[in-house]
Amino acid sequence: MTRPDDSRRAARASAANSLFAFLKSLPFGERLLEGSFMAVQAVAGASLAVAIGRALHTEQAFWAAITAIAVSQHSYIDTRKLSRDQFLGAMAGALCGLVGATLGGGHFAAYAATVAAAIVICWIGNVGSAARLGGITATIMLLVPGMGPVWDKALLRLFEVTLGTLCALLVAWIMSAIERHVLGAPDNSNEGGKT
Repeated sequence: MTRPDDSRRAARASAANSLFAFLKSLPFGERLLEGSFMAVQAVAGASLAVAIGRALHTEQAFWAAITAIAVSQHSYIDTRKLSRDQFLGAMAGALCGLVGATLGGGHFAAYAATVAAAIVICWIGNVGSAARLGGITATIMLLVPGMGPVWDKALLRLFEVTLGTLCALLVAWIMSAIERHVLGAPDNSNEGGKT
């Protein structure tokens, strides 16, 4: 008997394999073009994010740049979905990291429990796709040194992640509009009215 989760996983794996097979089948010139397009998009999002972060004097603006690169996808829709997951994971990770840093500080058991809690909270909230990002944010909260009170560090990380996702979304939207205008590609930025 196949569980519903198994069929969804199989469908996602099949779609990912189909996309991968399609991209591998493209001629070298088209792969170069697609890769260049993604590079421009990721670099533009990261550059915008770090520039704004530095202008606002955030403690570690590079987290915004890393986030922008991490969520950049070929389509605006995919970037939007991954950005949502990134934000939800960062929120869970920051909250768990705040609690873990306040209660357990530098103990390994507190670190492990904090990361596990962030992952479980994402799954309980039915956003399992954000779980690894929650664990990463909790790890950053507890292992990357920062200045000031713990709550300030949590808010700064959340702000930096949000800034990175917003910059990646803006650049993906602009790139999608350019692609539609230049190549006449269909507008699927709001696929079926879903948000």
